[in-house]
Amino acid sequence: MDEVLEAAELVADSELEGVVVWLFRVIGILLALAGVGLWLFTQSGLLWLPAILIAVGVLLAVIPGVLLELLELFG
Repeated sequence: MDEVLEAAELVADSELEGVVVWLFRVIGILLALAGVGLWLFTQSGLLWLPAILIAVGVLLAVIPGVLLELLELFG
């Protein structure tokens, strides 16, 4: 866990903070759209894979920005 926090602090200190946050947001949106597409275009009901893709996509879209803001406030 310390390595993750050190990497996040390194990104927060560098000039690439906005780029990294938007990269994670784009990846998260793509994962969420892939999950919705799998869920809508399959024959069966709610599948585990689309639900996991949607959840991970939403987390990737939200958490990096919040994490970097918290690191700036408390770091």
